[in-house]
Amino acid sequence: MGRPKYMKLSSTIITAAVTLGLAFSICAGWSQVAAKRTSHAGQSADWQVYGGQTANQHYSSLTQINQSNVNKLKVAWTYDTGEEGILETNPVVVGRTLYAYTPSQKVVALDAVTGKLLWKFDAGIKAEHWARGVSYWTDGHESRIFAGVMNSLYALDPATGKPIPSFGENGKVDLRKNLRGDYNNHYISMDTPGVVYKDLIIVGGEMPETLPAAPGDIRAYDVRTGELRWSFHTIPHPGEFGYDTWPKDAWKTSGAANNWAGMSLDAARGIVYVPTGSAAFDFYGGDRVGNDLFADTLLALDANTGKRIWHFQDVHHDLWDRDFPAAPVLLTVMHDGKRIDAIAQTTKTGYLYLFDRSTGKPLFPIEEHSYPASTVPGELASLTQPRPLKPAPYARQLLTEDMLTNRTPEAHAWALEKFRTFRSEGLFVPFELDKQTVLFPGFDGGAEWGGPAVDPKTGVIYINSNDVAWTGGLTADRPAGTPGEAVYRSQCSICHGADRSGSPPTFPSMIGISKRLSDAEITATIHQGKGRMPAFPDVSGTQLQSLLQFLKQENSTGKPQQISDKQEAASLPNGTAPNPQEPRYTFTGYRRFVDPDNYPAVAPPWGTLSAIDLNTGNYLWKIPFGEYPALVAKGMKNTGSENYGGPIVTASGLLFIGATLFDHKFRAYDSHTGKLLWETQLPYAGRATPATYMVDGKQYVVLATGAVRFDPTKAEGVYVAFSLP
Repeated sequence: MGRPKYMKLSSTIITAAVTLGLAFSICAGWSQVAAKRTSHAGQSADWQVYGGQTANQHYSSLTQINQSNVNKLKVAWTYDTGEEGILETNPVVVGRTLYAYTPSQKVVALDAVTGKLLWKFDAGIKAEHWARGVSYWTDGHESRIFAGVMNSLYALDPATGKPIPSFGENGKVDLRKNLRGDYNNHYISMDTPGVVYKDLIIVGGEMPETLPAAPGDIRAYDVRTGELRWSFHTIPHPGEFGYDTWPKDAWKTSGAANNWAGMSLDAARGIVYVPTGSAAFDFYGGDRVGNDLFADTLLALDANTGKRIWHFQDVHHDLWDRDFPAAPVLLTVMHDGKRIDAIAQTTKTGYLYLFDRSTGKPLFPIEEHSYPASTVPGELASLTQPRPLKPAPYARQLLTEDMLTNRTPEAHAWALEKFRTFRSEGLFVPFELDKQTVLFPGFDGGAEWGGPAVDPKTGVIYINSNDVAWTGGLTADRPAGTPGEAVYRSQCSICHGADRSGSPPTFPSMIGISKRLSDAEITATIHQGKGRMPAFPDVSGTQLQSLLQFLKQENSTGKPQQISDKQEAASLPNGTAPNPQEPRYTFTGYRRFVDPDNYPAVAPPWGTLSAIDLNTGNYLWKIPFGEYPALVAKGMKNTGSENYGGPIVTASGLLFIGATLFDHKFRAYDSHTGKLLWETQLPYAGRATPATYMVDGKQYVVLATGAVRFDPTKAEGVYVAFSLP
């Protein structure tokens, strides 16, 4: 989902210009918050943007903390949110103030030196879904914090945390509006903050991966008024480029193809770069035959107008939820003897793409490879998919018997027996009916939402990656069941499985849920969402009651009551009727391939950290990343582990990263060699990207900690900041 000539400007010059402009703004005392900033030239540095810069480099020019003293880091302050749950926020730091979220999407402002709470904004919404950061805007005279809270985008006064009434409707914009149809039936949530360009804030959002789902339009709002200034249709309308890659009028019924992973901005060129997600339904596309532009696409849009400049689609007609996981990174590389302003995009598949950011021309060759056709009736999988020839993938691509776990003889025997029931043929093999197909790397990548870091001086990119296997498949959605089963299969089975068994603890079993939760608690989760689960506000009335009744069944077998197509259609959200000419299919659920002890059933490494020179496409180093404390105690070290959250890199040659799920460590590496220089234990898993900043001549590194996806242990959201003594 004729161009003007843009002046070329390197990312280094952009960063310098922004910093210089900020310094003049500070000296002028343009806002209450910025006025508190130290006036000692060169003694302070902010982290004003999610990811460090609009280029998303995760880079800092600070050097006070360096390779010789990083082992002396101590805790400078902590802030306990007092709330249990997931915390994935990369804080924004402006002057002496740090802006962040709590696990329930309350926005907080903290003193960046002490961690003292300055204010807290509570939208009055019970939100149990992560928010990864806020956006900051100033024109040199006034400033605003833009914060997504579920379906609302708020403009807050940075000094007080109070909504600014002149923005939108009493300080907020309802992001469900201006999409399609009755906005009350839509779900959208801002996982990742929008980007600020001039007087615009450009946003995407998370949407359900089942139908009905709203289209994932990219939208720009006026930062002062909240007025919608432009919108780009990721599911094209008639007459728009890409319309013929979908069935006729798909824009009226298809959904998603949304930007949930964040964006990057080249302010000098006026280009915003937008990676999009998969179309709904994720795993069966018989109702969206075609390549489905602009799903799974890296879009380069004119930030002033929303017009498409160029695009690249990574997955044609996605049937595997292989969408782009993170915002791209802007950098400058040496290529064929010339300096090229480039853009690098990570993927869940373990491949990395590098393009000329002005034209979209690949800097390393990309070939279309052939893949098998689908055997599922009504499905027309794309027979080719793109693949870059360089760099080599940072995650393994094909699972074979000799790659299964040898942690114990019993675990290996179990894994071998299970593996022989799977289909394992590498990337882009369409799912079969009633048979599990291996995805390696799994549904969680490869790379994930934390995103990579880049050293703009060297052109080296740092990527943390998962390297474990998952499986998936399809099953026929009919013969008919109860009305509640129809709702369940339409909306719930994608995560919790056709048989309701789920894949605990990430996707809980629904069997016996009525013994654990009341009808009111289940209803609240359905309507408000929780953790990875989006909200389903359109499941209401008789649909909701029939779903609750179905969930109360003691098991998932039993003979269901037969219902007619008319009854089934009435039971589905928005009256979404089954197509009588085609059967529908249900995803069997996200299944991690783990052994009976819940460790990955493949041989290590289960997580890695890599450094790739993007001038050449060659690896500088690659190491296992993360560990399981219980296995370390038994002498099994350096296994790597699943990891979420990204790294940051500094001019002093340090790479900081938390991210690992099970060991709860925060680490610093030599960015040139991958050597571990320092590590410390965190209160909980640091599954977010750190931020670093300087106030009053002292450099700090701060990281959010909280609960994790694959560990049912409860954890509170706590921010921890480090500095030298």
